[in-house]
Amino acid sequence: MRRALLLLPAVLLAAPVARADDRRDHERARAALAAGEIRPLATLLAEIERRYVGVVIETELERDDGRWIYEFKLLPPSGRVFEIKLDAATGEVIRTRGPVQERR
Repeated sequence: MRRALLLLPAVLLAAPVARADDRRDHERARAALAAGEIRPLATLLAEIERRYVGVVIETELERDDGRWIYEFKLLPPSGRVFEIKLDAATGEVIRTRGPVQERR
């Protein structure tokens, strides 16, 4: 119990930092979209849901070696999560991981 009480201040102090990072990520994504560096998330999300079996449960936008990449995690009826990485500028599939199922 005492250990948990000692950790509580550290957890509470870290929370504002996490929210600030999220805000910066959102601002970076908005700037990239405005500059035409990436396609709109809603457009690519609709394409993913139309092409693959499953529900998107997580989305990330990251910059890797100067390239914007959207990462989508999908949960199909089988229950085994799979991942699809797209080039955020073109929508091209870069990589898939897991039991990916395309719709017919």
